[in-house]
Amino acid sequence: MNTIIESFKKIKSNISSLNPAKSVNIIAVSKTFPMEHIYPLVDYGHLHFGENKVQEAISKWTDIKLKRNNLNLHMIGKLQRNKAKDAVKIFDYIHSLDNQKLAATLAKYQNIIKKKIKYFIQVNLGNEIHKSGIPVNELDPFYNYCINELNLNVIGLMVIPPNDKNPTRYFKTLQELNNSLALKNLSMGMSADYTEAVENGSTFVRVGSSIFGLRS
Repeated sequence: MNTIIESFKKIKSNISSLNPAKSVNIIAVSKTFPMEHIYPLVDYGHLHFGENKVQEAISKWTDIKLKRNNLNLHMIGKLQRNKAKDAVKIFDYIHSLDNQKLAATLAKYQNIIKKKIKYFIQVNLGNEIHKSGIPVNELDPFYNYCINELNLNVIGLMVIPPNDKNPTRYFKTLQELNNSLALKNLSMGMSADYTEAVENGSTFVRVGSSIFGLRS
């Protein structure tokens, strides 16, 4: 069997053993990998894939999404406003909603093409200057703005914990914030820490190298 499929099945099994009662979606992070590397997982029937650059996503996924309209493409990287129009066309989920201007621009373009994107608000729990995300003290008003003024379909929160810290406490905090907003989904956990994320309620994990191998 293809090693990519074997790796995927192993991760799926690990997740099932951690939280068998809860549905957890594995986003296969396919950024930088060519489509011939990704096709085995598409043909296997997997539906969730992640990219972090709009132009790469368009060039790789436009044709195949026309043929397989049940595929879900996730924007997991920083999104600039000038890429919002194209992002709305190709992506089904956006995990990096992090400021009012971006939210308003996305709302404008999704209304034009009549497409309902599913959004995660990225929260900067570590208060890291170099990292995107809404500060915790701005989360409530930003969420209310997105929901009440823009009518965006915010389904949960997202976090990328600091690299040098134990991720568990950040996952626990995000779960508490998510619960306070009565949201049902959490985007947290990557190849190195998806097990801890699932144990703390994650419903979407973003796994790349553990499925596709190391990037060159």
